[in-house]
Amino acid sequence: MIAVQFPEPQFSIRNEGEKRFVFDAIRKSWLLLTEEEWVRQNFINYLVQGLGYPSSLIAVEKEIQLNELKKRFDVLVYDANHKPWMMIECKAPQVSLNENVLQQVLRYNMSVPVNFIVITNGLFTIAWEKRGESLSEIMLLPEWKF
Repeated sequence: MIAVQFPEPQFSIRNEGEKRFVFDAIRKSWLLLTEEEWVRQNFINYLVQGLGYPSSLIAVEKEIQLNELKKRFDVLVYDANHKPWMMIECKAPQVSLNENVLQQVLRYNMSVPVNFIVITNGLFTIAWEKRGESLSEIMLLPEWKF
């Protein structure tokens, strides 16, 4: 498991009645601040502020085709050549990071192959590096060095 220290959030949050919204700097839009969205925004902030990933090479909740189904990945990081490099699946904090979550992101990986696969619920983060057809768990996410 990877120990993630989220940087201090720099989010813009607004209230509309009983609902809270967060401004997503990548998608340039206001989104309902669900528990999963909190994890997604904090993890993206960690990638950009903590590891130096360029926000211009991060895609959030884009649709992909998986056989005949349309699905959405949570976060995809591209390398400097704009090739998919890391896929991140975010879950709410109360969701266990179990085999089902890993299988979900592995299915997405069939459509969008990447070198690194990450699952997180904000409390725990597990990551793997693909080496050929096998996955090796890693203890640190790679820093940006392209």
